[in-house]
Amino acid sequence: MAPKTKFSTHRERATNPLVWCAAIICTILTVAVIIAGIVTFIGYLVIHPRVPYVSVMDAHLDHIQIDYAGILEIQVTILIRAQNGNEKAHASFSDSSYSLSLNGEVVAQLVAPPFEVGKNSSVDFNYVVPSSPIPLRPDQAEDVDTGLKKDLITFDLKGSTWVRWRIGHLASVKFLCRLECRLRFHPLNGTYIPSRCSSKAK
Repeated sequence: MAPKTKFSTHRERATNPLVWCAAIICTILTVAVIIAGIVTFIGYLVIHPRVPYVSVMDAHLDHIQIDYAGILEIQVTILIRAQNGNEKAHASFSDSSYSLSLNGEVVAQLVAPPFEVGKNSSVDFNYVVPSSPIPLRPDQAEDVDTGLKKDLITFDLKGSTWVRWRIGHLASVKFLCRLECRLRFHPLNGTYIPSRCSSKAK
């Protein structure tokens, strides 16, 4: 006897409308992200934004004196330039603060109020830094005395400033410009020995 053939029927389950809605929303979001990425990339190529930076342009050791008791007195002039190389965006600088130290002893603090730098422009700050009489330890006083005899005094300058600028209509960028370098002088005439001192990447 031939086996009976069994037929089974079932209804295909209909896709839940919520699943369709979720798929459509995900597709729209994916396309939007891709378009935004393309627009940002094209905008970057067109605007070609440059990170603003700060640099020491010049300096002068106006006065340095140490007495037999190890009391140090100095006055230094430092020219710091804030540079904005963007042709289509202003840059805002804030919280500018730098410390000047000699042999590990902070002798002065350089600060500036918030300021703006125009498109493709720069702003100079001419800091005249007098210090109050600073008592040095015997080893520090000896190092300063040795530097005076060798006609070479080295200061450490360290600090930072926050800079914010807008990349066209795409976004606002905030960046910390760090400045850390050594400033060397000939104390006999106060001249500055030029060296690279900038937050700009090499």
